[in-house]
Formats: sequence, C-alpha cells, structure tokens
Amino acid sequence: MLPVRCLGGIVTSSVSLRIVDATEQHIPLLLQFIRELAHYEKLLDQVENNEDLLRKIVFGAGSDIHALIAYEADVPVGYAVYFYTYSTFVGRRGLYLEDLYVKPEARGKGFGRALLGQLARTAKDHDCWRMEWAVLNWNESAINFYQSLGATPMNEWSTYRISGVALDRLANE
Repeated sequence: MLPVRCLGGIVTSSVSLRIVDATEQHIPLLLQFIRELAHYEKLLDQVENNEDLLRKIVFGAGSDIHALIAYEADVPVGYAVYFYTYSTFVGRRGLYLEDLYVKPEARGKGFGRALLGQLARTAKDHDCWRMEWAVLNWNESAINFYQSLGATPMNEWSTYRISGVALDRLANE
C-alpha cells in the first residue's frame, strides 16, 4: 500500500498511484484521454485537437499549458490539463483546471482526488490564491465529488464564449 498525499493530508491507498508531468512522449495518450473525456461529456463531435496541435501548443516553446498523467502501477488511468490565470483584484495568480479525467474503471480509487491534490500543491508552490474549473450542469457525480472536497459553485457568474463566425466578425471590426 502506498501513502497518497491529498488535500486533506495523508491517506492510505490500496492502489499503486503515480502522477507524472506529461511530456511529448505522452501526446498520443493525452489525445486518447481528451477524446474519452469528450465522449463522456457528449462532445466528441467538437474535438478538433490532434497530435501536431498538442505538440505545438502544449509542448512548444513558451507554452504555459501543463498536463499531468495518473498511473495505477504502470497503467495510465487519468489526466489533468491546467494553466495559470491572474486576478487583477487580488494581484496574484490562480490555477485553472481545463480537464480532469479518470477512466471509468479507475474511478472511486482516489485518482481524481490525488490529481486535484497534486494541482493544489502546484498552486500553492506557485503562490496561487485559488483553483478554478468548470463542470457541466448535468454531471452530478462530478459536482458531488467537487463539493465533497470543499469546492463551491460560482453561481453569481455566467460563462460566456465567442467563437467561429462571431469571433471572426468581432476581430474584423
């Protein structure tokens, strides 16, 4: 049994857990995980990412995007992708979690909590004052999991997005 550090301290886990920083060698695995997450979220038709884009955007010179891979023994079971934000009000950075995914067969074993714990340590190490992420409103199991960690929904804020033709039109004004 391995001790696993999590947000609440040390927990004993009956699984062999390892979390590593993703490298270029993980690109095919990251793309597989991205597609699995998109499938779970019923958004697979929106995935345009590919190995070349991951190589350029995530692992290219000057990239500020980071990824973690979680392993059970030597089997990859999940990933997280994150980047840093900035609060003009507080004057400090934040950590934004873009993706968190654990394979269905590995859920309930502490991998999601361990990934979030690693991200929390990363946030603290980089003087971040908060971690934020979005969750689909219908994903009750994720919402319950996040709330069990002490995360709270930001109900007073709405997320807006502009893309495609509308983004082009605004850029060309």
